[in-house]
Amino acid sequence: MHRTSPHEYFLDASGVEPAVFELRPDYRALLLVADGLDMAPSNPVSDDLVDAAEVHARALLGAGPVEDLPHIAAWRAAYRAFGAKPQRTRNSLQALTRRAADRLPRVNALTDIYNAVSVLHQVPIGGEDLALYRGPARLVRATGDEPFEAFADGVPTVEHPSAGEVVWRDDLGVTCRRWNWRQGPRTALSERTRTAFFIFDALDPMTDEALGAAATALSSALDRMSPGIDVSRRLVSAE
Repeated sequence: MHRTSPHEYFLDASGVEPAVFELRPDYRALLLVADGLDMAPSNPVSDDLVDAAEVHARALLGAGPVEDLPHIAAWRAAYRAFGAKPQRTRNSLQALTRRAADRLPRVNALTDIYNAVSVLHQVPIGGEDLALYRGPARLVRATGDEPFEAFADGVPTVEHPSAGEVVWRDDLGVTCRRWNWRQGPRTALSERTRTAFFIFDALDPMTDEALGAAATALSSALDRMSPGIDVSRRLVSAE
């Protein structure tokens, strides 16, 4: 008899509140859990992907400004819709694509791989340590009271999102501010991570097929790094 894994329970309990879909009915979140990871430093698998991402970013920006790339432009509009200024708080895809055109940092194989997939498939991706979550992941419009653990000048601090800001959160507080702008250190990936949780954020004109292809690319690369990993995923949409 099939038994639902704890990771599938987590994915089933995670979701997006209706107020976010009212803001952007075209929004979709593909949630992916990869279990059984063997954290490693940057290696040939991750290096090849990062090299390809840098070449791709240069080609994209050689054709026009980063702000005009279709999915990045859609995210800039989404930021404006909840009051964020995209000139000051760039969505993660815009920031990463611009950086990749010069050179992406080599952090560790896991981080390098998901950064490269983000640039190659032009989709914002967040990566976190599932063991550090408390309760399911929810995308909500903030009240402004939720805590967000961060660092200011290297010193731990607690911030609060603006009322109406779109944030990812768990039972303890905010895990990522302004949809996909800045992840918090509380749930960050580290050398101790064995189970990673990834969030792929999509708006039109990105299709469900393209979103799924990005998730498959990430899963395949992670499996090459850590053969035999267990992957679960779920697509959340207004439909």
